[in-house]
Amino acid sequence: MTSNRRTFLKNIGLGTGAAAAAPMLTSFSAGTKEEAKYIRKSAERAPKMAFNMCGYAAPKLDKVRVGFVGIGDRGSGAVKRMTHIEGVEIVALCDVRQAAVDGAQKILNDAGLPKAKEYTGSETAFEKLCADGICDLIYTATPWEWHVPVGIAAMEGGAHAALEVSAAKTMDECWQMVETSERTKRHCVILENCCYDFFELLTLNMVRQGVFGDLIHGEGAYIHDLDYWHFNKPKDAKMTDGAYYKMWRLHENKRKANVYPTHGLGPICQAMNINRGDKMDYLTAMISDDFTLKSRIEEKAKEDPFFEQFLGWDMRGNMDMQMIKTSKGRTIMIQHDISSPRPYSRIHMLSGTKCFAQKYPIQQIAFGHAVADEAQMKELQEKYTPEIVRRVGEMAKQVGGHGGMDFIMDWRLIDLLRNGLPMDMDVYDAAAWSSITPLSEWSIANGSKPIEIPDFTRGAWKTNKPLSLSMEVGGTTGVRNINKVDSKGQLNVN
Repeated sequence: MTSNRRTFLKNIGLGTGAAAAAPMLTSFSAGTKEEAKYIRKSAERAPKMAFNMCGYAAPKLDKVRVGFVGIGDRGSGAVKRMTHIEGVEIVALCDVRQAAVDGAQKILNDAGLPKAKEYTGSETAFEKLCADGICDLIYTATPWEWHVPVGIAAMEGGAHAALEVSAAKTMDECWQMVETSERTKRHCVILENCCYDFFELLTLNMVRQGVFGDLIHGEGAYIHDLDYWHFNKPKDAKMTDGAYYKMWRLHENKRKANVYPTHGLGPICQAMNINRGDKMDYLTAMISDDFTLKSRIEEKAKEDPFFEQFLGWDMRGNMDMQMIKTSKGRTIMIQHDISSPRPYSRIHMLSGTKCFAQKYPIQQIAFGHAVADEAQMKELQEKYTPEIVRRVGEMAKQVGGHGGMDFIMDWRLIDLLRNGLPMDMDVYDAAAWSSITPLSEWSIANGSKPIEIPDFTRGAWKTNKPLSLSMEVGGTTGVRNINKVDSKGQLNVN
């Protein structure tokens, strides 16, 4: 752990109390038995709950003052989406790159909004943003290693935290999120956009309405050939310009684990009421050998000496998968592959005693052997499309963000904060879903042996009530600056 990060954590108060019980923000890749042992020891840590954040409704906010940390591809898109949501004041922009901040300021200017305060110049510029106390919500879209440091600084500074996926990389970080959120009573929300995609919301509502009967099994995945992003060479010598700052995404591929589990896992956990009536008990994980990444590096190095620095890296395998058992006897399978040349697939499959649904490679709902035809699908959509989609779905498609699900996610977050309602995805979800990364790493390092998944709710899952997730809306948040999309498919803003 670098000295500046250690000093920072000490300064914001994590050097004392419960959070000091384990090393902070130490990233382990389970390449040795000692490292693997540490992951397990950290997973077994269960500090006493200070306050149950599940179902917690923070005080209403008439206006939500938002600060953004990390304004790359995901961050700049979030800034643009937030300009269309009523009740949002974008007050701060933070990135190590001045050019990124300038681009975000242009987004605000084009939307007719005031210029935001700037924080830039170093990787720890967010510290001052969080300490200044000018934000109600800090939205983080940095490289993964900074998600938890920024989130903790936000909560310590009095703001709610919204962290891009995955929220945490290590077991220590998972517990740090939980303990800080409980102690400060500030929300720590994982920005899992796939939970707000249209089919996932439709099937979630069907589950809640009893259409599926008892859920038996779920499958989820993130299968996406990221070759372009892995090898998108920065234009400047400091490697700050490119799809991923300092090519951090390629660096993450040295870790033999599911480093990106939440796209597939999140919607299934919501359908199964994980942390709210059920919990994930244990997992076993497996990963293939690497058949592509090392050879691609060698190919790129022959074309360009820049890539010679990556020669000899021990890369993760192509496909990894996890099998999970829940306390109520359900099973979940998660897959992750970002280096095989195959079509994109974000599997979402739910199998119940009465109904079956799947998305990718095709989208279908079935009752027994009978697959719903076009007319039946239309009837199901008319009956079970949740209120949030009826209210902002079409607007979301206009604003965009992965087909509109990003906008629904952001709108929902703001509406909940403005109306003082509990979060759809609380800190226990952020921790449990993210914990799959280090736990899969341990299982893979130990010949696919099972490993227990910590109960971050510490028993509260038995009494936590399922939320009316995305079935009800607060009702006070509108959408601004939206006209119809023109003939060229461009969004017109006032």
